[in-house]
Amino acid sequence: MKKLYTFLIINPGSTSTKIAIFENDKEVMTETIKHSSEEIKDFEAIYDQFDFRKDLIIKTLEAKNIDFPKFSAIIGRGGNMKPVVGGTYEVNEEMLKDLKIGVMGQHASNLGGGLAYSIAEELGLKAYVVDPVVVDEFEPLARISGTPLIERKSKDHPLNQKAVARAAAAEMGGKYEDYNFIIAHLGGGISVGVHQKGRLIDVNNALNGDGPMSPERCGGIPFGSLIDICFSGKYSKEEITKELVGGGGLAGYLGTNDGREVCKLIESGDGHAKLIYEAMAYQISKEIGAASAVLKGNVSSILLTGGLAHDKLLMSWIKDRVGFLAPVKIFPGEHEMEALASGVLRVLEGKESIQTYPNT
Repeated sequence: MKKLYTFLIINPGSTSTKIAIFENDKEVMTETIKHSSEEIKDFEAIYDQFDFRKDLIIKTLEAKNIDFPKFSAIIGRGGNMKPVVGGTYEVNEEMLKDLKIGVMGQHASNLGGGLAYSIAEELGLKAYVVDPVVVDEFEPLARISGTPLIERKSKDHPLNQKAVARAAAAEMGGKYEDYNFIIAHLGGGISVGVHQKGRLIDVNNALNGDGPMSPERCGGIPFGSLIDICFSGKYSKEEITKELVGGGGLAGYLGTNDGREVCKLIESGDGHAKLIYEAMAYQISKEIGAASAVLKGNVSSILLTGGLAHDKLLMSWIKDRVGFLAPVKIFPGEHEMEALASGVLRVLEGKESIQTYPNT
């Protein structure tokens, strides 16, 4: 009989903390703890929220009469630690230190490993993270930006992308390592990753770099014009950053980062909304086309995932432009919690080796 493992999974976001309980790879409970701006406004740094979030997690689980001793392991979303190859990592002291200082940047996901470790330590368990946001499996060619002052970096959605790749591979009768995929994660940020035989060898910087515009980020823009804006004296660095990351893309053009709201505008006959929304699909399609060149056209399938993959209009526009490259499969939604559980399960069942942080 297959051994049963019970996991507590913790996924911190900027305004919420998602928690779930999985038995092996099956979800048995999920809860989203919302954090209002009023609750978190007095915390100067992300890690200052640690005790606040931990207390809420414990209280939520206790209110549901969860039996803590039944947990086999605690799993957190991996944040901005040093760049690593994909896989499952046991949380250690060096990882905790790097997450706390945010060696690759500050984000709520930095709390994931620490929260998991703190709760696990009290229960005498191990804590893990899986495919953190800094997964870097770039080929040397992919690092070249065009100026020695800047190196291209891998900063995207590896957890969901790799989960979807494994799901698609299983549907096709093989393993992730058997295929070449182009995967577009379509959420608040948009990343288009090139997956070659189980490795994410190239991807646009979805946080503050190149690639298509997204619901709230500008993507790649003409840098000459950006330089003019930066030195115009009209804006501070913080104001420009807010305009481009958070206030860019759909939010900048249409005043909303919600694709559903944009669709309502289009249905009401708003031609400008249609133009901007289709432009986003156009840019995503261009990025997918560029990614196909990395694989020299040897693309097993194009996979579309994330929250926006629920939208049939957007999906139809993208499929119409890239369907000639390879079969297009749609995996709507984000699969982060399942991916976290499955990653640790593969290690505990001996199907995959545990990774050591940092990679050397």
